[in-house]
Amino acid sequence: MAGEFWLDDEQWAVISPLLPTNQPGAHRTDDRRVISCIIHVLRSGCRWQDCPSCYGPSTTIYNRFHRWSAKGIWRRLFESLVQTTDRDIHMIDSTTAKAHRSAAGGKGGQMPKQLVDREAADRQKSMLLSMVVAVQSRCE
Repeated sequence: MAGEFWLDDEQWAVISPLLPTNQPGAHRTDDRRVISCIIHVLRSGCRWQDCPSCYGPSTTIYNRFHRWSAKGIWRRLFESLVQTTDRDIHMIDSTTAKAHRSAAGGKGGQMPKQLVDREAADRQKSMLLSMVVAVQSRCE
C-alpha cells in the first residue's frame, strides 16, 4: 500500500536498544511494526482504526501507544535520543486550537478522566513526532 511508513534498519538500530524488554504477551506484535504504524498515524493524521492492515491489528497498535504513553516510555525515548545528538537546540512543536466549550456540546464542569487521558495522549503524540524527526536527522 502506498504511503506506508517503515523504520529502516539504521533508524531501528538507534531506537531498539531504548525500548522496554521482557514485556508480557502470548503473541507479542513486533515493536518495529508497531512503532512504524504509530509514526504512520502521526504523520498521516489517520484514525487508529484506519491503519493499513500490514501493520497488524489497530487495537494492538493503539493499546501499545497508550500503555507506553502512560508509562512515560515516549518521553524517556525522546530524552535518550536528544542526548545522542550534537545539536544545540531541541524543540517539540505542537499546534492547538481552543474552542468554546459549547462548540463541542460539552456540559462544562470538571473533565471526565477519559478526556484527561486523551489530552495526555495527544501531548505524547507531539513528543513522539519530534522524536521521529530527531531519529531521522541523526541518521542523515
